[in-house]
Amino acid sequence: METLVKTEKLNQLFSYYQNLLTDKQQTYFKEYYYYDLSLQEISNKYNVSRNAIFDQLKTTEKNLNDFESKLKLVSLSKKRIDLIDKYLETKDSKYLNELRKMDL
Repeated sequence: METLVKTEKLNQLFSYYQNLLTDKQQTYFKEYYYYDLSLQEISNKYNVSRNAIFDQLKTTEKNLNDFESKLKLVSLSKKRIDLIDKYLETKDSKYLNELRKMDL
């Protein structure tokens, strides 16, 4: 279950930050996480070592987490969605005011 949560988190980070990664990192990430190819299958497809794929994926994972820790786009998006949901549920304008403050 832990791997599923990690994969979901990485996919979400990737959706926000993929353009900040190299083409190779994007390609290997998609092959591994979107298309569920093994390291060996990816290494055969691109004629590189399995270890090279592993290293690229680890670097990509680190980069995605670093981007989020600095830019916080995913967490801000979640917070906005949460505030909107609370407003829709309660119709309390304090949630809209909090939302407006976030955009400053």
